[in-house]
Amino acid sequence: PIKDAFDPKFVIFCMVGTTIMFMGIWALTTIFMKDKSMVGAFTQASARGSAAVLGIAFVQNIYGNSGMTPLMIVSAVPLYNIYSVIILTFCANDQDHSNRAATIKRACKNILTNPIILGIAAGVPFSLLNIELPPLVLKTVTNVAQTATPMALLAVGAGFEGRKAIKKIIKLIALPAIYFPFAIAMGFRESALVAILIMVGSPTTVTCYIMAKNMGNDDVLSSSIIVMATLLSSVTLTFWIFLLRSMGLI
Repeated sequence: PIKDAFDPKFVIFCMVGTTIMFMGIWALTTIFMKDKSMVGAFTQASARGSAAVLGIAFVQNIYGNSGMTPLMIVSAVPLYNIYSVIILTFCANDQDHSNRAATIKRACKNILTNPIILGIAAGVPFSLLNIELPPLVLKTVTNVAQTATPMALLAVGAGFEGRKAIKKIIKLIALPAIYFPFAIAMGFRESALVAILIMVGSPTTVTCYIMAKNMGNDDVLSSSIIVMATLLSSVTLTFWIFLLRSMGLI
């Protein structure tokens, strides 16, 4: 139940932090990346982590409950998808950049019809209103959901090119290093701090590949970043957890 752990300061931090993360990486990538065809895919893959899939399991293994992670997911994950749609629409390789009005209209349409955003919108009321799905429906939805990640990983692995990604992974080290001082200064501790680690330092979600491919962006770069980030995250996440525990923060 999200209402039981609602913390306005934490919600604002997650929403503002997600916005700065996406827009900051987009701006810097647009300025400094020579190959402009990579901008959309790189920005999405650098900012968007596997918060929903990895987050709850990660915190539960540490604390025995989901802690503040569901609140982080509700605050950040919808923005993940909205910003990803906007960035991928404006950076699509087949986009007519001369017609700004058409691009904005297309971005709005993509947001309103994005299946992930629609899924979040459909699911959140069940948590807010404490509505339990019938076992038959819940089991069916769960079985369908369990096929999503393995299928996406098969597609991601098939398009992997390590050389395109190895120099482009910044989220695992750089983003936590930037965000943790602010989070600690604002008083976040324990599961809230781990939830923030998942928000900014988790490996790139496989959804990035699907959205990049479907929206005319660099899907090969996306798949390569996903694979490399997933492999390296076992080291970087362990490092950050060890550091936070050593400092007595979690």
